[in-house]
Amino acid sequence: MADGVKVPESAASPLAVLGPGPLTGYWQFRRAVARAQLAEWLPPRRRLIVDISGPDSTGSAQAAARGHTVIRVIPPPQAAAPVPAGQRHRRGVVVPVVAEPASLAFLAAGSADAIIAEDGTLSRQLMAEDLAAEIARVLRPDGQLLASVDSLVLGRAGLTDLPKAEVVLIPWPDGRMTRCYGVSQFRDLLTEAGLEVSWIRPRTVLSPPLVEHVLAARPGEIARLVRAELAAGKDRPVVSPQVARHGRDDTDGMFPAESFGISLLAAARKPARSR
Repeated sequence: MADGVKVPESAASPLAVLGPGPLTGYWQFRRAVARAQLAEWLPPRRRLIVDISGPDSTGSAQAAARGHTVIRVIPPPQAAAPVPAGQRHRRGVVVPVVAEPASLAFLAAGSADAIIAEDGTLSRQLMAEDLAAEIARVLRPDGQLLASVDSLVLGRAGLTDLPKAEVVLIPWPDGRMTRCYGVSQFRDLLTEAGLEVSWIRPRTVLSPPLVEHVLAARPGEIARLVRAELAAGKDRPVVSPQVARHGRDDTDGMFPAESFGISLLAAARKPARSR
């Protein structure tokens, strides 16, 4: 989630599969939604948060502005450039640490109050089960996780002959591979690591063409669109708290599991008594 609008330039970007044209208004909307979702999720009191979302995330600064101490994990490839010093915000601080986000071995068990794994972190790690286990290890009991993954909607857009599956590996023209998840597989990834899923929902339900149409006519309507998006996500999550707690897989009265959104967002917690 970069501050500036980054328009996909080629099919090397997973987001480019949405269709032709820059969709500039939609990317602005999408980033505004992500900031609003993070703002709603952040703990109300000062906490130690670990952000493993990658180099483009602005979540660390947003959390620090709310008074939290944030350890921002910078992968070694990005550390070739000078690593910025700790950044103090009006209320909190961001502490950059060069480390492999897939292991979190530098952090003690139960040392973090919350973890942000945005921007498809669990999709970029092909051995996502190992990273999910590390997240569960590092979180303290009752610690919180906010995570996003690429969805099968994105995967099917990238591969037209994609078979019916719960999770697939998608190769992109720039040589990268990402994991795209169905809802039940995303839930299983977190629960098998020992976390309790509170909810899973699409990042956005409003379609890119609809958002572009509204913003082309009324550019100042982005705040209203974000409020509508947040309300829609709360009203009809893909996986509700009741489904998450009892392990049911029915989606009656909720969004069909794979019908909306190129990415899925989940909130989860580590139980007070971890398995």
